[in-house]
Amino acid sequence: MEFVFDARTEELRARLLEFMDDHVHPAEPVFQEQLARLEDKWDWDSVPVLAELRAEARRRGLWNLFLPGEHGAGLTNLQYAPLAEITGRSSALAPPALNCSAPDTGNMEVLASFGTDQQKKEWLEPLLDGRIRSSFAMTEPDVASSDATNISTRIERDGDDYVLNGRKWWITGAMSPNARILIVMGKTDPTAERHRQQSMILVPRDTPGLEIKRGTEVFGYDDRDHGGHAELSFDDVRVPAGHLIGAEGDGFAIAQARLGPGRIHHCMRSIGVAERAIELMCARAEQRVTFGKPLSEQGVVRDWIAESRVRIEQLRLLVLKAAWLMDTVGNKGAHTEIQAIKIATPAAVQWILDKAIQVHGAGGLSQDFPLAGAYAGIRTLRFADGPDEVHKNALAGNELRRQADARRAR
Repeated sequence: MEFVFDARTEELRARLLEFMDDHVHPAEPVFQEQLARLEDKWDWDSVPVLAELRAEARRRGLWNLFLPGEHGAGLTNLQYAPLAEITGRSSALAPPALNCSAPDTGNMEVLASFGTDQQKKEWLEPLLDGRIRSSFAMTEPDVASSDATNISTRIERDGDDYVLNGRKWWITGAMSPNARILIVMGKTDPTAERHRQQSMILVPRDTPGLEIKRGTEVFGYDDRDHGGHAELSFDDVRVPAGHLIGAEGDGFAIAQARLGPGRIHHCMRSIGVAERAIELMCARAEQRVTFGKPLSEQGVVRDWIAESRVRIEQLRLLVLKAAWLMDTVGNKGAHTEIQAIKIATPAAVQWILDKAIQVHGAGGLSQDFPLAGAYAGIRTLRFADGPDEVHKNALAGNELRRQADARRAR
């Protein structure tokens, strides 16, 4: 068992760390200033500093690192994990600078794996090039979307077209005017077997009948530096039949294929969020004096710092194991570990952020530090790509079956 990264990963880590130190972190306040001056506050993709960072990332060979195979950098999940962690230290700026931000990453994976040649040419190529953004429209306001089979948006065949009717919300990135294409999940056959009722289809943003109704906030944050989260309505939205991804009834299986890598990418980046939080916590603890001594000498604060380090190291090992399994036995074989990291990571990182906020005092709640915004973002991960309870239920079911099989084999 080796705990060292291979030569290519180490070389990319060094290149990425230098890029972060020299370009990304210095650009963070510039990014926020340029966002504040936008005429359309959702048009985050157009700010000049982001274009500069993307050009520099391309020059350094740090583009599309997330995507294996012919379309991306050809990295394994295990090679990408430590790189994604580094980008998590500046989660609003580094991932889009490298063209490695959700939901575009998952959508590119879907198109690369399931798209037709025409779909790849029309939508995958501009996404890979960073010329457009995209959204993934699955969650709905009128049903419990923790069970994706509840999805009620209709996708009905009408001659050479499909017609969509329904509502979606919490659609990440859809407030951005540069989110030119949406992958929409809906029901094509409500009478089919439960997991064969759903399909996925490509809907261009400017299609008549598609309305971007509003942006939704998370704990008061509009998340505009990620393109926001939108509520959408589809009123007789008509698209060509050639926009269907895969075949009718493939939607649920495609969603599961998409969400596996998405979950681990979120967890990789979240470790970077936690690392930056503990860095800020330690710096603050050494600077602030209470009751005659620095916070860093207060027993409760030292306990928080030690516990934070333990939790980060545990998470990293579990994430790396899941990534290794995805590479060696496939996403399905790594399903248990992916569920485990999706349960463990948001809770642990949320705890670390909470303690970092506490050490910062009232400043930790303010816009002067990145902690409160990070806390809001991490809290959403306990819903995104499936809520905690769904993953725990599935994980418990797998464990019960595994134990029952072991008993029968004795």
